[in-house]
Amino acid sequence: MAKEPRTLTGKVVAITGGGRGIGLAIARALAREGARVAVGDLDRESAEQAADALGEGALGLGVDVTDHAALIAFLDEVERRLGPLDVLVNNAGIMAVTPLVEESADSIARQLDLDLRAVIHGTQEAMRRMVPRGTGHIVNMASLAGRIGVPDMATYCAAKYGVVGLSEAVRLELRGSGVDVTVVMPYFARTELAAGMADARGLRFVSPEEVAAEVVSALRQQRFDVIVPRSAARLLWLGGVLPRRAREGVRRALKADEVALQADRSARAAYEARAAASAPGADREGSAV
Repeated sequence: MAKEPRTLTGKVVAITGGGRGIGLAIARALAREGARVAVGDLDRESAEQAADALGEGALGLGVDVTDHAALIAFLDEVERRLGPLDVLVNNAGIMAVTPLVEESADSIARQLDLDLRAVIHGTQEAMRRMVPRGTGHIVNMASLAGRIGVPDMATYCAAKYGVVGLSEAVRLELRGSGVDVTVVMPYFARTELAAGMADARGLRFVSPEEVAAEVVSALRQQRFDVIVPRSAARLLWLGGVLPRRAREGVRRALKADEVALQADRSARAAYEARAAASAPGADREGSAV
């Protein structure tokens, strides 16, 4: 028997990297569902502006999710001002496009810290708050790059593969606890994070609003795997049943191996510079491939 869809009205939701891009689209979608939304972002001003636009009851706070103590303080403040945490969306992230042999140690460390370690810590903190109450939902933003390796994005793929594995393991740890887990795997979204990326045959760029709608659906239906667009699930299925040589032939035919190799580096320059500096205002939204 299908589960009765959950209502999101009145639910307390915290979203990291929510000041722009996919995070902001999720915040807007959940606010429309009646949730009480807290937007966290490295850029405090963006978080506050997003909360102001969401209307009464929304909260905007600055947070560096790579600082574990700061992340705890962020969630403490959300609960102090809005109530017990019902949903945490671990969305903040960055993406570098470069051959691994040329990638700097700083770039590798930044991606792993933000795209994986911060998600682990966020998941831990959500579990500590939700499990004693026997209710809650953790949403981890991964990527199709967490299921399919992409040349020139090796570190990003490593981090997102880690997010998928983390989410699968935690889902089993939480079985019977009343706390659900969702892992979201979008293709490239039309945000600055994916600026200059090349097209692949048979796959289309998605909008932040499409990803947000799927997150809302997953929260209401308690779904674990969320692939955006849904048509991409067929590619993942093929990857699971075809032998490696055939699988790689399909990838070549779709030009899936060229999306980063053929990226327009000049179109990515502004984003890459901000992400490399980890400066306030960098696009930290975890939403590509």
